[in-house]
Amino acid sequence: MVRSVEQRRTPDGRVDPRVAELRSAVSRLRRQLAAHPAEFPDRSIAEEELAVLDSLAAGGSPEVPRLRRSLLLVAGAIGSVSALGRGVREVRDAVELFGEPPRG
Repeated sequence: MVRSVEQRRTPDGRVDPRVAELRSAVSRLRRQLAAHPAEFPDRSIAEEELAVLDSLAAGGSPEVPRLRRSLLLVAGAIGSVSALGRGVREVRDAVELFGEPPRG
C-alpha cells in the first residue's frame, strides 16, 4: 500500500510532522519555481536539489547534514530571485525542524 506523506509513521507508529512539513514546503517551492517565468543560470541546480530534498524526506528519517547541504545549494542557486524568497525561507524553516547544527 502506498502512503501519502501525511500517513508516514515513525517507528513508534506516530506521524512525523517534520517530514510532512518539509515535503510540503519543498513541493510549494518546486511549484513556485516551475511557474517563475525568468530563467537564471542555476535554475537546474535548484530543481535538482529540491528533488533531492523531497527524496530525503520521503525516506522518513533524513540525514540532517545532507538536508542542510541541499538547502544551501537551493538558496545559492536561487540567489536573489526575490519572488522565491518566501518559499526558500519555508524550506529552511522545515529543515530546521530536524535540529540545530552542531556547535563546534
